Amino acid sequence: MPTQIFRTGMVFGLYLIMTSGAACAGDAQVLYTQSLAATCANCHGTQGKSLKDPSVPGLAGRPSAYLVEQMQAFKTGTREATIMHQIAKGYTDEQVRQLADYFASQQP
Repeated sequence: MPTQIFRTGMVFGLYLIMTSGAACAGDAQVLYTQSLAATCANCHGTQGKSLKDPSVPGLAGRPSAYLVEQMQAFKTGTREATIMHQIAKGYTDEQVRQLADYFASQQP
C-alpha cells in the first residue's frame, strides 16, 4: 500500500512539473513576442495603436497575412520606406510571423 501511494504521488508530481513547465514555456513565448512588438512602439504606438501621425499606420487589428506581406515587401525593397526596409531586414521570417499574429490580435 505505501508503495502504491508513493507511485501515485510520483506520477502526480511529474504531471505537475510537466504541465507547469509547459505553462512557463507558453508565458515565456508571450513575453518574447511582446518584447518584439515593443520595438515597434516608437513609431506605430503601444500595441500597434497608431500615434497621431498619419504617415505611420497603426498595426493593431490588421490581418496577419497583410502584415507579413508588407514586412516581406520592406525586406526585399519592393515597398519604399524611409527606415522600415532596414528594420524589416533585422527580423527572421518566424519573428515577422509572430509580430503579425500579435498585432492582428490587438484591438485598433
